[in-house]
Amino acid sequence: MDNETSGNQEQNEAHAIPVQTKNSQVWLLKALLVLAAIYTLFLAKSLLIPLFFSAFIALLLSPLVTLAKKYYVPRTLSAALLMALLVTPFTFLGLELAEPAERWMHSLPEIAGQITEEIEEISETLKAGAENTPPEPKQESSSFFSWFNDDEKPEPNPEDDSSVTEQIKQNSIEMGIAMLGSAPLLIAQMFACLILIFFLLVFGPGLFGVFIRDFPVVTDRQRTVVLVGQIQSELSAYIVTISMINFLLGVSTAVIFTYLGIDDAMLWGALVALMNFVPYLGGLVSCSILLVAGAVQYGLTSTAFLPPVAFFCLNVLESQLITPSVLGKSMRLNPLLIILWIAIMGWLWGVVGALLAVPILMSVKIILENLGVFPHWIKLLESK
Repeated sequence: MDNETSGNQEQNEAHAIPVQTKNSQVWLLKALLVLAAIYTLFLAKSLLIPLFFSAFIALLLSPLVTLAKKYYVPRTLSAALLMALLVTPFTFLGLELAEPAERWMHSLPEIAGQITEEIEEISETLKAGAENTPPEPKQESSSFFSWFNDDEKPEPNPEDDSSVTEQIKQNSIEMGIAMLGSAPLLIAQMFACLILIFFLLVFGPGLFGVFIRDFPVVTDRQRTVVLVGQIQSELSAYIVTISMINFLLGVSTAVIFTYLGIDDAMLWGALVALMNFVPYLGGLVSCSILLVAGAVQYGLTSTAFLPPVAFFCLNVLESQLITPSVLGKSMRLNPLLIILWIAIMGWLWGVVGALLAVPILMSVKIILENLGVFPHWIKLLESK
């Protein structure tokens, strides 16, 4: 009997080893697939960023083109009119902001030098005050270890402060050159996005109809059409709502800054509206930039905190009251997961990735909800 029991145990262990090996191979394969996907997203970012941005804009405008089609307006004409209505306001806004933005770009080295000089003056004042205070009397130590003490202290080298100043100026110049160097690529991507949005509006529905009717992978065509329509309506509502909230935040910031007498109020309003697409981190970055702007306009005084404090009050009102009440519970995401996702997308795609991070995450959540798959991941995204 004992021999039979030991034989069964050995047989079970022999079966368990291949199962464990198979499970480990499956996990290794999944890890390799995740790494391959991350590498692909990073390598193809110059292609994927315009695609995602164009898809979001086309998703917003597609219902309007479909509505115009019901009134016998050709898709080409309605798409061209919508593109004109979309581009014209942003073009005028860009022309209005070009002059102050260019002035700030050219003055970055001078601003860095002014701030550094004022910081140096404050530090020299503090040093002079410390030198005027009488030094404490030294107590002579007659212990054995006092023979090894070095009473001579190295005096501060004034060249160190100047080297720090020069380094700050050099870094600001390099940052300005890098931003100017990336401008042609950004303009090319914007034109590519406009062309892609136009073709998605005109020919996208036809391609989708052919895919639904003729591809064998679609088994339940009616359910697929209804599901895609629900996803499109929910995504459109989310993107429109967020865009309107950020637009109103930018307008409110510009109006309040104009009332407070802060220079280039329209530029800062456009900046905070754009940065607010990045939750939490966008507000912090905007406050930091506005603090520098306040220091440049008012100097290193308490008045320099006026622009960031005014925006901080608006941002708290928007993020804690307006946005949660408008979007509702179904559109909420865990703040920690948002920060982690923004960090990942910023690492992969840079600043544009950080701006697109939350719309992409929200899109994934809505798609999973409508497909009825991975409910545990949905609960994780909505956890508080």
